[in-house]
Amino acid sequence: MNDLDPVGLRVIGNLLESVAEEMGTALERTGMSPNIKERLDLSCAIFDAEAQLVAQAAHIPVHLGAMPLAVKEAARSCPLADGDIVLLNDPRLGGTHLPDITSVQAFWLDKSDKKPTAYLATRAHHADVGGTVPGSMGITRSLDEEGVVIPPTTWIKGGEVDHAIEDALLQRMRNRQERIGDLLAQRAALAVGEKGLRRVIDRIGVESLTIGFARLQDSSDRHTRALLSSIPDGTYTATDHLDDDGLGTSSLAIAVAIDVEGETASFDFSGTADACPGPLNCNEAVVLSAIQYTLRALAGEEIPTSGGTLRSIRVKIPEGSLLDPPVGSPVAGGNVETSQRLVDVLLLALAPALPDLIPAQSQGTMNNLVMGNEHGAHYETIGGGCGAGPDRHGASGRHVHMTNTLNTPIERLEQSLPVLVTHLGLRSGSAGTGLHRGGEGIIREYLLLEEMQVSILSERRTHSPSGLAGGEDGKCGLNQHRSQHSLDVLPGKWQGRVAAGDSIRIETPGGGGWGIEGAE
Repeated sequence: MNDLDPVGLRVIGNLLESVAEEMGTALERTGMSPNIKERLDLSCAIFDAEAQLVAQAAHIPVHLGAMPLAVKEAARSCPLADGDIVLLNDPRLGGTHLPDITSVQAFWLDKSDKKPTAYLATRAHHADVGGTVPGSMGITRSLDEEGVVIPPTTWIKGGEVDHAIEDALLQRMRNRQERIGDLLAQRAALAVGEKGLRRVIDRIGVESLTIGFARLQDSSDRHTRALLSSIPDGTYTATDHLDDDGLGTSSLAIAVAIDVEGETASFDFSGTADACPGPLNCNEAVVLSAIQYTLRALAGEEIPTSGGTLRSIRVKIPEGSLLDPPVGSPVAGGNVETSQRLVDVLLLALAPALPDLIPAQSQGTMNNLVMGNEHGAHYETIGGGCGAGPDRHGASGRHVHMTNTLNTPIERLEQSLPVLVTHLGLRSGSAGTGLHRGGEGIIREYLLLEEMQVSILSERRTHSPSGLAGGEDGKCGLNQHRSQHSLDVLPGKWQGRVAAGDSIRIETPGGGGWGIEGAE
């Protein structure tokens, strides 16, 4: 293959992406929990011999942008001999939050090779990893309260499960058989990826494959530089806020200054709030995910899904801040909520430079809900309204930006737990108006048939999604608890025991409008 041939490069890129998609399909079909089988809260990717991303499936942006750091740590810390599989979820080593467990396997073309040809990885959200509340997504004060922290650990050695390691990891986790089933599904996905890579090598040869790895990264770097060169040189700033951390700290600022100079840019998050007591902290991997997602979204769909996207980018994160908290800080909500606000603030900063591309703000939250008792735990995220753009209305009832999951089907939820879904529909009137209107949020109401522990991590209950170019803001979300005697509004972050016969109602935010209504 001519290593500069764009057609040949596109063929290799498509072949590798198809392998990653096959891995995702295997993980979906063999997984046990609704998180994996129905919500598709999973991601699969392929990395080169240096643990640089070269291809991914169209899965979860916050997973995929963070996975390269996790794969590098696995390769650095463990032998990863032929047949080995390493697990990890440590947020300081490329993890996002503890329920997201990453599995890594080296791809050895020949056992006598000095180093592997590539790495394969999966990341899946497990329904429980031993946190203080069922579902491991509560309002926590420390990382230890959120569950089992897994540094790079060899779970399978030479193709055989190390049961002592497995027992040590799973002893605190609820619903052990479901955890094992989902881990085995991740193992199956890696096996599918290994077969897929061998099939690609049989077709094009290992030399063309390794050349393709490098050129795919070069191509994404060129796309990123082309995007940056289209932005006038200058410094673009913005600040947005998280509502609160659930433990009394409110209006947490996330600030960015984006300095564009030619084909390069720096992202400086100085001015961001200090780390908070609650679980809204995140880590460098999540910040890099948000930047990569934003750049890829603005550069268009032609940009290859490889690690070259960040070559021309410099990032400064203040130590001790919300985005680089002290060791042991809780991070459960940072992956799901702070990641969304990071994208909001990045787009807000770039709006003056790219007025024909940047939309109004979308719902800006994943509306995380966990319900559980001795029968098990269920976790789901709920969609909302998308922000309107310069040339379109916002879509309604969608998962946006850093998440790409599906909703949990009502039938599956009601099969998993003693719960009835009594209302599911769009939230009329929640969208911001404008020349182009935002998308509507969702209303989802649950009737609990048994007493359960419930945990809610949600945002945009105080600070509404902003409109743009004169468009109106979207409506804030609303959480409610209905008992036989009262209807109470719940805060954005809440946890407690809910009695049998009570209902939890989640009304998600609408998207902001774009432009002045009636203007042309």
